[in-house]
Amino acid sequence: MRRDVVPDPADSRAFYRFLTSVVVPRPIAWVSSVSADGVDNLAPHSFFTIASVDPPIVQFTSVGRKDSVRNIEATGEFVVAFTPEALFEAVNATGTAFPPEVSEFDAVGLTREASATVRPPRVRESPVALECRLHLIQDMGDCTLVFGEVLHAVVSEEVLDGDLPAIGALRPLSRLGRNEWGTAGTIRSITRIPAGDWPGHYRAKHTPT
Repeated sequence: MRRDVVPDPADSRAFYRFLTSVVVPRPIAWVSSVSADGVDNLAPHSFFTIASVDPPIVQFTSVGRKDSVRNIEATGEFVVAFTPEALFEAVNATGTAFPPEVSEFDAVGLTREASATVRPPRVRESPVALECRLHLIQDMGDCTLVFGEVLHAVVSEEVLDGDLPAIGALRPLSRLGRNEWGTAGTIRSITRIPAGDWPGHYRAKHTPT
């Protein structure tokens, strides 16, 4: 048996809850920004991905026009901090709807660290930060998509394995459905198979005669 779940424009939040329970796990953009009045903001956004490789552009979606979007529109800059498992409670706390004049850095007790290329501060407690310049803001339905070109990145030496971060050291948090959060769990490694190395029946089927 399968149950049909159909979007209902009269109750969009119900289908939103369904979508966020099946589009999982979702990485989190922990976005710091600065308002036009100089107040630092820090908020988690769990609709987050890489949008372009060259130039390097990341994208997050704000459900509704929140302080992050208004600040980035006003200043053209933001920072994405990585969210490790050890900061679970702090990341969740920065999702509280504080008024615009309250900085989540202060309310939650996180440490500001000066960025190298943009005005918004980095989160010192986070092992990775991406400093971004606004590339594009796109409204879509009741959401706002924010694209930022990564100008500069920093990473803690403690999480590196050679030149790249090790997943076991990063211990990333992710968002699931309801009030659920995820961790990396069991890590599997596999090499992508080149088309020329696929079993003989595939090669024979696609070999020109």
